[in-house]
Amino acid sequence: MGNRLTQIATRTGDAGTTGLGNNERVSKDNLRIHALGDVDELNSHIGLLLCERLPDDVRNLLVEVQHQLFNLGGELSIPGFELLKPEAVLALDEALAHHNPALPRLQEFILPAGTRAAAQAHVCRTVARRAERVVVALGNAEPIHDAPRQYLNRLSDLMFVLARVLNRMDGGDDVYWKSERLAQQNATE
Repeated sequence: MGNRLTQIATRTGDAGTTGLGNNERVSKDNLRIHALGDVDELNSHIGLLLCERLPDDVRNLLVEVQHQLFNLGGELSIPGFELLKPEAVLALDEALAHHNPALPRLQEFILPAGTRAAAQAHVCRTVARRAERVVVALGNAEPIHDAPRQYLNRLSDLMFVLARVLNRMDGGDDVYWKSERLAQQNATE
């Protein structure tokens, strides 16, 4: 990897550029930098979620996710470098397979609400989707590996499932959308 920072205020970005891990300088509005920023923001939101009371298995999973997001960021910071492995995507698939069967089938849309932990998981979900969109755009502009895009896609799904798990942690439930169409449909049945 590139040089590790020993001094934070370097002033090297004052002209609107930043350094990649391969020492290349790019504009701070470069798609790669947007992707790095969104992944960093996602990791920070997961850190905030980890401040909540969580089941041990969810806590351990999220700590591992943070490490994998750091790997993802490292991969994005060096064009052509591969750091995030397909096994990381598989681990998210396994977590989904573990948590999803315990949840009731969705009958309607749910709101990003409920407990504070569940609401924070929904924030993580939406930031993961944004990061995924930027990684897709980056992949359309230049070659990148599949794992970063797949990981973010799967992670956003997992955060939705975990929000539902967290809403049920103390006997709660999802917060359902009150659809006028559904209300009218139910009234006529």
